[in-house]
Amino acid sequence: MNNIKTKWQELWSGFEQNHPKLAKWLYQIFYFFVFSMGVTIIQYLFFTFMPGVLGEGLAGTEFMWPQVHMKLLGVEFTWSLLGYNVLYDTAGAVLIGGGLGYFISYETGSFIAQCINFPLQRNITFKSHGNPFYQAMWYFIAWIVISLICNGFNNLWMPIAAEYVAPAVYNILVAFITGGVSMVIFFFVFKIIFPEGEKQKI
Repeated sequence: MNNIKTKWQELWSGFEQNHPKLAKWLYQIFYFFVFSMGVTIIQYLFFTFMPGVLGEGLAGTEFMWPQVHMKLLGVEFTWSLLGYNVLYDTAGAVLIGGGLGYFISYETGSFIAQCINFPLQRNITFKSHGNPFYQAMWYFIAWIVISLICNGFNNLWMPIAAEYVAPAVYNILVAFITGGVSMVIFFFVFKIIFPEGEKQKI
């Protein structure tokens, strides 16, 4: 095992010396992907279990803005940037996985995931030494903007998916589609707010 590790380190060191820019990009993409997938799993756990903990009361409470009534693929729903449709079964009973309960679960899971993701990406992936408060501020702003984009996108397909797939599959789709879209955007945002080699400002 040690021989394999030593051999790999020698190969990587040689590659790094011959192709420093490419090596840096590959290093950053690898760790960015690993950490992003890790926090995506955390989000999935929140999306799956927290709505049930919050109960039917919040699941049946409508919280949406703005409310744009739409019909796609035979499914009528209300599109929004913030909040989610209340979900009902064929008998008209409230289903866990929508409404204010899902919105709280989604935002809580996403926020906690970013609190974990920020130091990992800053210190390990991009090895940045910039002002952490300044970077955290821009990270928070980027998270809000990206969340709105993802929410708007999700609210086009989530009501349709809820009609045809099981809740567990539904939450996997939400976690990984949201994670995939936000990952691409976040990577280039991080390249801007986490410059390498910058001295820490006081």
